[in-house]
Amino acid sequence: MLTQERLAELIELKSRVRQGPDPKATERQHAKGKLTAHERIELLLDEGSFQEIEALRRHRSTAFGMDRRRPHSDGVVTGWGKVHGRTVFVYAHDFRIFGGALGEAHAAKIHKLMDLAEAAGAPLVSLNDGAGARIQEGVTALAGYGGIFRRNTRNSGVIPQISVMLGPCAGGAAYSPALTDFVFMVRDTSQMFITGPDVVQAVTGEQVSMDGLGGADVHGATSGVAGFVYDDEESCLEEVRYLLSLLPLNNRETPPVESCDDPADRANDALLHLVPADPNQAYDMRAVIEEIVDDGEFFEVHEMWAANVVCALARLDGHVVGIIANQPASMAGVLDIHASEKAARFVSTCDAFNIPLVTLVDVPGFLPGVDQEHNGIIRHGAKLLYAYCNATVPRVQLIVRKAYGGAYIVMDSRSIGADVSLAWPSNEIAVMGADGAANVIFRREIASADDPDSVRAQKIKEYRTELMHPYYAAERGLVDDVIDPRDTRHVLIRSLDMLRTKHADLPSRKHGNPPA
Repeated sequence: MLTQERLAELIELKSRVRQGPDPKATERQHAKGKLTAHERIELLLDEGSFQEIEALRRHRSTAFGMDRRRPHSDGVVTGWGKVHGRTVFVYAHDFRIFGGALGEAHAAKIHKLMDLAEAAGAPLVSLNDGAGARIQEGVTALAGYGGIFRRNTRNSGVIPQISVMLGPCAGGAAYSPALTDFVFMVRDTSQMFITGPDVVQAVTGEQVSMDGLGGADVHGATSGVAGFVYDDEESCLEEVRYLLSLLPLNNRETPPVESCDDPADRANDALLHLVPADPNQAYDMRAVIEEIVDDGEFFEVHEMWAANVVCALARLDGHVVGIIANQPASMAGVLDIHASEKAARFVSTCDAFNIPLVTLVDVPGFLPGVDQEHNGIIRHGAKLLYAYCNATVPRVQLIVRKAYGGAYIVMDSRSIGADVSLAWPSNEIAVMGADGAANVIFRREIASADDPDSVRAQKIKEYRTELMHPYYAAERGLVDDVIDPRDTRHVLIRSLDMLRTKHADLPSRKHGNPPA
């Protein structure tokens, strides 16, 4: 029958489309340690859930012999499926076809998918392995990128957008990921740069490899472009699935809640010895976070970049929270340009997707220095201040140890809108440390003393006793409660539970104008 013939033709055509136009291209992809587009999608999505669209799309360009090369799919696989049972939209560049380069039809497929994701209110994941704009199609390829950028921006803060870098992505192919919420990279196989090594050498004379210019470790540790770096595609895509389990489908929903066997009132006895009493002694704040959160599990963002602040997603009593914490084990936990930018971005992302914020404070101040001032610590530090002041999600601050100067204010103090401010008995909240304060206030008295060292020590003790005792801020209502460290988990959970129904409206405006 004719219907049977057509059905057989369709099955055979779709099989050929999936296999790609050249079996050797698949072999070359695998030889590089890279999976094909469909193989990647199968790892990302729940088994059997992928629904592809526009698999039969072909370009219509005729220039430079393109009319003789019109493979189906046009180098990108698009569709939707499920991750942990929830809808997720995905597109994946197919490097086997035109090196994954973007042309008019290729872009139109992505535009349609992005519009569907927006309409359905579901996350969008891009699996990037493309060589940039398709040169043979000229300005229409550039316009295709423009349409992607516009949709990335329109959907910013509306649906989660995740970019997974799985191959070389240059020029316009690097800008779309930069507009999304999270960027994943794989070592050795993925790179991002605006201009490649050849252009860099031609213009500047600098010789650099592709990995040295824009590899995963470069963007994970130096530029801060990549939030997550992995050794292989399988582990990378598994972690993308985990991140999606922590995020809501869109900005109108809250993150999924999981049942929790870790008791909400579990005592945190370990905290008594994890944090040294000496404010100048370092420790790893990650150990504190691990002790507090459900089952000791948290998902750190930008682990390799700006290590003096920790940003992580975790759960408390099954509910997702965003944790921002100074890290005394790196640069004494001081705030600098990169740490401010990292934390500001994370605060804004959590606020956009209804994720409550928990801020753990142990900060000696902002990093002093000519380099910091000349590179704009004022405006970069203001980004973090702006992000916190603008956030309307539940916000709980916990002062673990020291909190000095402007850095205390910026780390979600009561004065900039924290809903609940807590502190341990080890807290020291002041304009500056006792040593520096005594040197400023009692400078002349110390200088004229017969025994300056003795007088300085006396004045330091006097300042600490008068203005830095653990209850000074609590007496003035700037700290709501000084708590036993062993009760930290329980008090945080109770505070966040109380704030679950928080509602806050910002003034009517087109948008704010945050520091650049």
